[in-house]
Amino acid sequence: MKFCKAELGAKGGKAALSILALMLMAGSAGAQQLPHSLRDALLGHRGAGEARRVAAPPVARYVSEAGGTFVFDKAAPQPLIKFDNSTEVWVLSPQPASRGDVIYRNDLGEPVLRVTKLGGVILFTDDAPMGAAVALSGRASSIQPPAVLSVAALFQRLVIAANRASRAAQRQIEFATLEDARPETSVLIADSAIVTAEAFEQAARRGDRSILSKVGRVLLTEGRKPSAQVKDGSLIVTYAPGQGLAGRPSSKRIIKVMDR
Repeated sequence: MKFCKAELGAKGGKAALSILALMLMAGSAGAQQLPHSLRDALLGHRGAGEARRVAAPPVARYVSEAGGTFVFDKAAPQPLIKFDNSTEVWVLSPQPASRGDVIYRNDLGEPVLRVTKLGGVILFTDDAPMGAAVALSGRASSIQPPAVLSVAALFQRLVIAANRASRAAQRQIEFATLEDARPETSVLIADSAIVTAEAFEQAARRGDRSILSKVGRVLLTEGRKPSAQVKDGSLIVTYAPGQGLAGRPSSKRIIKVMDR
């Protein structure tokens, strides 16, 4: 019986060692699967047991690994994004990509966001053209504009836009509408003025004074599709009612036109 007990004890010890070895091996394999960076975590490089993700709120705030923050609004009729350091709201168009990802592009067709199948988000900017990982910060308020602006509110926004553009150009820039504003066009006119002022400020920050010297006034006009052109010293910005914020060109598109 003593022999049997000793044998059982030896077997039990070997079993315990085997279990311990398996635990160490599993721990080692798990350690190899752990994300080594914020990018790995956000891109979804996880083990099979970690593949489940928590869905982001429809309107959420994100922070990039570079430190910038923005709000991504998927609850809007058109996906919208707004950076904290800018007044412009960008309209994005979703496009299916490889591996089940979705790429959101601006009106120039440039990628702005890539959302991976596992919920990771990558931000593309001029400073990070190859993409920067971002992390979900929490819920945010909607960045959709109001349905209608009063005449006073519209006039105030036009004045603010003209002042911003004038400071950027270091001379007076007049803003004018070629058609009378209607309730259904008031928001689009105001936003067209805002993105135009943003374009002036971006050009000034880049030191592109030469393109600002081409423009003496901004004319906002209604048309069938959003566009911009410089003609006889006037920057003509066309807005298209019925298309939401996508019915006006972005600041980046306006800068491209002025830079021709």
